[in-house]
Amino acid sequence: MTFQMRDFHRPGRSPAYATEAMAATSHPLATAAAIDILKAGGTAADAAIAAVGVMAVVEPHMTGIGGDCFTLISKPGKPIWGYNGSGRAAKAVTAARLRDQGLTSVAPDSVHAVTVPGAIEAWETILRTHGRFDLGRVLQAAIRYAKEGWPVTPRVAFDWAPDAPALAKDAGAARHYLLDGRAPSAGERMTSAALGATLEEIGKHGAKGFYEGRVAEDIVRTVQAKGGLLTLDDLAAHRGTVETPVIGDYRGTGVAELPPNGQGITALIILNILEQFDIASLDPTSPERLHLTIEASRLAYSLRDTHIADPAHMKVSVDQLVSKSFARTLAGMIDPGKRTPRLMPPPPGTNTIYCTIVDRDRMAVSFINSIFHHFGSKICTPETGILLQNRGSSFNLDDSHPNCIGPGKRPMHTIIPAMMLEKGEVTCSFGVMGGSYQSTGHAHVTLNTVDYGMDPQAAIDSPRAFFEGERTTIEPTWPAATIDKVRAMGHDVEVTTKPIGGGQMIRIEKSGFLVGGSDARKDGLALGY
Repeated sequence: MTFQMRDFHRPGRSPAYATEAMAATSHPLATAAAIDILKAGGTAADAAIAAVGVMAVVEPHMTGIGGDCFTLISKPGKPIWGYNGSGRAAKAVTAARLRDQGLTSVAPDSVHAVTVPGAIEAWETILRTHGRFDLGRVLQAAIRYAKEGWPVTPRVAFDWAPDAPALAKDAGAARHYLLDGRAPSAGERMTSAALGATLEEIGKHGAKGFYEGRVAEDIVRTVQAKGGLLTLDDLAAHRGTVETPVIGDYRGTGVAELPPNGQGITALIILNILEQFDIASLDPTSPERLHLTIEASRLAYSLRDTHIADPAHMKVSVDQLVSKSFARTLAGMIDPGKRTPRLMPPPPGTNTIYCTIVDRDRMAVSFINSIFHHFGSKICTPETGILLQNRGSSFNLDDSHPNCIGPGKRPMHTIIPAMMLEKGEVTCSFGVMGGSYQSTGHAHVTLNTVDYGMDPQAAIDSPRAFFEGERTTIEPTWPAATIDKVRAMGHDVEVTTKPIGGGQMIRIEKSGFLVGGSDARKDGLALGY
């Protein structure tokens, strides 16, 4: 693929090129750990777990072993393998039980938002099926940084500071993730001795070292002390699931996403809608392109919030939601010239860290691991140093809704890995961080790649926008004229001071070379050899 040449007079970053293997992550230490594993003979799967293990230490606000993960793994000539590493709600929880406590929702800081962490079981499964090394080998870099310390990078420090007051309210979080009651500054050394010891236990005993014994007991004791319902049986019973990806088509390019309970098909709905418009004829930073993307996202997310849940509880099928004929109906609801105040779709039919690795054998891994909000629930196990996710806050307490909290149920998930295909073969492994934004982000970089021929770095760096309720949040890198015109089209625009998400991408070129990009909104980089 021939990419547009970037303007070398402007600040920016060229994409990375390599011949043998490549890793792209949101943190330099994680990228380096992945490269070390690749050079030692590990597969892309081994390198991905090594990278994510490091990020679980050095980006504790974004990810950790107390969270969930999802992955897509491809090998030349073989179907894409998917894994859903998300955990479930306690078997004892019901919406009625929480309503009886006076709750009307599952708040992000509620102990009931803590679901079983699914990541470690998934890591072990991924290594067993696609790796050459075990957890003890690939977690060595993470253990070293946890025990000996690591330098806090600028973006991590920027994100950490606002959460210090909330972390101070929990004894474990204050102990392990604050320095004398404050957040660390960029360049300061942080250590996580308790987390390092936990990682060593996992390295020695595998997933059982997390879901059983001392670590599991500390998790359950911590949750139950705050009124939570998780039990040792809930942890010991956890298993992830192998999944067949849903592969959509955008103008001849395949786009692979995992099926629900993740929101990946939301990205396919957005792309199906936008395929009805001549996007390539619009300037990449034009108000028209921005307007259409926002309106398509509003429709797709309304469908997500109404229908996507644990698949055992969904009332409409994935096929109905990603139907091309349904997309034509949705596209017909968009006014190209102005924002539609109430844009509600009809029923179909009758209605974060991320990393990507490609190894020398061209196994590609698209991997995302998260504890959801910054520092998850902000509840930390005091003895083992594990920040527990708050993924259960995606549930609601409406018994008629498919995403209502229930015994052993998986919540709707925002974290989604992705891949692009050409003629049935994977040519691109990518992901975009940013909570709910991720589906819009996948559509955004797919358009940048397919319609505008951008290289991986340019596709990721391109200005972003997202809608939040009735407001449209726009990064300041959009042209001023575009922002003014979008306002005139009826959008309530807020220019944000905080970057929207992050992202990484690696393309496998016909030449055999690898081309990678890593988001300048984060501290990381793409690196190969």
